[in-house]
Amino acid sequence: MHKTVVIDSFPESLARYQKGYAIVAIDIVRATTTAITAVASGRRCFPVPTLEAALEVAGGLDNPLLVGEQRGVMPAGFHLNNSPSELLARTDVQRPVVLLSSSGTRLCHEASKCALALVACLRNYRFTADYLASHTDNVAIVGAGSRGEFREEDQLCCAWIAGLLSNAGFLPADRRTVEIVNEWSKKPVEAWLENKSAVYLRRTGQLADLNFILEHVNDLEALFMLNNGEVIMNSEAPGVRLHEDGAKGMYDA
Repeated sequence: MHKTVVIDSFPESLARYQKGYAIVAIDIVRATTTAITAVASGRRCFPVPTLEAALEVAGGLDNPLLVGEQRGVMPAGFHLNNSPSELLARTDVQRPVVLLSSSGTRLCHEASKCALALVACLRNYRFTADYLASHTDNVAIVGAGSRGEFREEDQLCCAWIAGLLSNAGFLPADRRTVEIVNEWSKKPVEAWLENKSAVYLRRTGQLADLNFILEHVNDLEALFMLNNGEVIMNSEAPGVRLHEDGAKGMYDA
């Protein structure tokens, strides 16, 4: 049986991959970058789909940080915007993060319902691809999407991972995957700098986050899994293989 990889977008797409697939959730600007940066720095991180869920999860944690935005605006009572650079500058790493964003954290929430859900960004794309190549047979790489658009930075990261999997023998599952890999897999990280996401960060004075994303590429050798609503880091990456029925089994890599 052939190994396959598919690129998709939007949280609503994940229902079709709940069984038999390893899911990779991607939102470069900025939810998965922030989540991975939080966990890599020693924090706990809980991505949530709604403001109501953020407040509920925060209520069960000890002195949490509410981090995030809704349609670009930080909600009242939150401590930080959805910003990896601002979060990394803080020293209170003992405080867990409850992370909310317009689309990326909802993608993570939906992905957590699948058999195996990973979180990726430019920081860990290669480690994620290497792990998937050795431990899975069917991979769905899903970008968060925003306002009906599959953003270029997410297409680039999806294509980088899918391209590495193709090199490892995975076959693209559909024409759209082929097109995205062909367009983006060989492009440099700067290829999306004129798109809406980059323009928004510059226009709103958030260049620190734009620079952070560009400067932190393939600098983390760790896997980030979604487990009971929390992003968990595992630099040793114990094996997880999906069975034909969609269940997952653990073994040492």
